[in-house]
Amino acid sequence: MASKQWTKTTFPLNTDAQIPAIGLGTWQSQPNEVREAVKTALLKGYRHIDTALAYGNENEVGQGIKDSGVPREEIWITTKLDNPWHKRVEEGIESSLKSLGVDYVDLYLMHWPSSTDPTDLKKHLPDWDFRDTWAEMQKLPASGRVKNIGVSNFAIKNLEKLLADERTKTVPAVNQIELHPNCPSPKLLQYLKEKNIHATAYSCLGSTDSPLYQNETLKKLAASKGKTVQQVLLMWGLQRGTSVIPKSVTASRIEANFEVDGWELTDDEMKQIDAMPERFKVCGDGWLPVKVFFGDDE
Repeated sequence: MASKQWTKTTFPLNTDAQIPAIGLGTWQSQPNEVREAVKTALLKGYRHIDTALAYGNENEVGQGIKDSGVPREEIWITTKLDNPWHKRVEEGIESSLKSLGVDYVDLYLMHWPSSTDPTDLKKHLPDWDFRDTWAEMQKLPASGRVKNIGVSNFAIKNLEKLLADERTKTVPAVNQIELHPNCPSPKLLQYLKEKNIHATAYSCLGSTDSPLYQNETLKKLAASKGKTVQQVLLMWGLQRGTSVIPKSVTASRIEANFEVDGWELTDDEMKQIDAMPERFKVCGDGWLPVKVFFGDDE
């Protein structure tokens, strides 16, 4: 395993598709930065780009893909249906495809299990919830515009509700969730494994100005291996069997985040990271009209 080529590794999905282990996240990236970041990542060798309608940058992501010259079919593109669009799944995917300038996406996720009222973002639609949205999303793969469908920010409680619905014929291929050593969610990961749903880790570095960068356990580990704390965090995520989508717009960091080939964390080193007691979440649910996190993931 010491020589494992993570940059060429893919994880199998329940659809028989293969999702690249490492991708570029684009959340919170500023205008005019994303296009260059996507191009830089693809030229470095990344083949997995993650965006969302809610990020407001799909157009730039699409331009960065074109700028790179890498053929469309070699790139895994993930985007997401925004909360106020839950009743407009067809319009949502068409909007994303148009902005990205592509004919299809590899993965289309329900961004949050919140069917927000588009006329009042503080309210939830009274006659619609994520199970209705999923019933509509299931129709998309047959059209060829979406290769795989999945969810994001789904706790065990909401996954149980979704899978128990009689209209649910397709098990989500992916659940994209916040995962890092201070938000490890072992119960949720175990549940996903049992249901054959792949986990993609967002905020896998703990997001901007992450307190993880100052963590003594991680700093010592990184120094002992001649790696950065960020590289250690990514390796921890990969060795847990999750794909990772670190976000950066700095060329040197984008490139460094992809330098994870030919080394590994030992079982003991993984346990040291697993044992870190601190807890924090980058993304809470206080801004949503409904609660979506229930503490059922620990």
